[in-house]
Amino acid sequence: MLTALDLLTANDTPGRHAPSYYAATANWTTSHTPLGGQHTCQVCIVGGGYTGLSAALHLAERGLDVILLEANRVGWGASGRNGGQVGSGQRVEQTVLEERHGVAHAKLLWDLAEQSKDLVRDLVSRHAIACDFTPGILHADHRKSYLEESRDYVEHLHLNYGYEDIRFVGPDEIKDHVGSPRYFGGSLDMGAGHLHPLNFALGLGRAAEAAGARIFEETTVSSVRGKGSGKITVATGQGEVSADHLILACNGYLGRLDRETAAHVMPINNYIVATEPFSENEAGDLIANNAAVADSKFVINYFRLSADRRLLFGGGENYGYRFPDDIKSFVRAPMLEIFPQLKDARIDYGWGGTLAITPKRMPFFKRLAPNMLTATGYSGHGVAMATLGGQILAEAVAGTAGRFDVFEKLNIPAFPGGDRLRFPILVLAMTWFSLRDRLGI
Repeated sequence: MLTALDLLTANDTPGRHAPSYYAATANWTTSHTPLGGQHTCQVCIVGGGYTGLSAALHLAERGLDVILLEANRVGWGASGRNGGQVGSGQRVEQTVLEERHGVAHAKLLWDLAEQSKDLVRDLVSRHAIACDFTPGILHADHRKSYLEESRDYVEHLHLNYGYEDIRFVGPDEIKDHVGSPRYFGGSLDMGAGHLHPLNFALGLGRAAEAAGARIFEETTVSSVRGKGSGKITVATGQGEVSADHLILACNGYLGRLDRETAAHVMPINNYIVATEPFSENEAGDLIANNAAVADSKFVINYFRLSADRRLLFGGGENYGYRFPDDIKSFVRAPMLEIFPQLKDARIDYGWGGTLAITPKRMPFFKRLAPNMLTATGYSGHGVAMATLGGQILAEAVAGTAGRFDVFEKLNIPAFPGGDRLRFPILVLAMTWFSLRDRLGI
């Protein structure tokens, strides 16, 4: 069955980054050895994406002995394949969070989101991470009826959160920003931004190693023993780690390593293409101000220009866990819907990846045992939030759990049927929401 697929190996060559534009333009390649034999540490981290790397860095900076285990390569999963958008707020709008959790808790979540962007900028600066950070995200409304809601939401952020970096973009202005006939307006957030996601992950990994963390690649964890006891044993194919604390930072590639975490997240695939490079004028005709763009469809389209002026376009989520045979053609269709003028443009790269969503589209943070923490389910909003998540996990291990508690108190529900029924729910949900996008309901 599709639910039994090992997503670490189902669509990719083990030990090698996906054939993406990001991998082709990575600042360097990593060559950490696999784990072998018996090791001990204070904190063992499973997962070499933003959450795990940030946790490793911040724990090592506190002087703790850290081992990070990555099944493939640093930044191999969603952290090295995503759209690179460093967004404001949470995945869910503040007005929704206010209704769900109350204004006070919603404001704490907003503050954490602002801290997440600050943390990304600080890490990029402090560790000299060359990842092409660029300010600006345009939220584009694909239906005229959404404009009033966008205007009201911008005003809400101004009045209730003091956030002045975002402004409404009306119908007369939208075409000055993005050269597509499909959008009617939206909002421009210059406090947000975008970056080269794999180079950011690689930079985090190098910083963590320099701080003293030990990183092992091509090391798949097979089991965890001792949850809740004095020591946790993390078993791999060729060795074991005995640790005082364990952090699970696996996101969409967790599998069933921990069934409680798995029940709260659903892996979904997403796909991106990179076109040929464009001239400065051609690129400016697509996105005039070099902001990233995310539109209002539920099955979202998101795109931006790379440093060498390629269009990086993401879209076309599908209903299974196997990647399409021809990702370039698969994503070309939604790309041409937005930019019909690119019908003759060459596509040089096409790749897929797996992220994790939760039922409420908010991250799942949980203390699974006194010595075992998990953070996952960033729901497509993970560049900044997962980086902050790693810092928060480091704080919690060190005994300061205030920010961790803000997320844990969200009480994210499990999917009905736990991890066994996630796939049929995925099919039903994606069918329904893609139909909504087509019918405009």
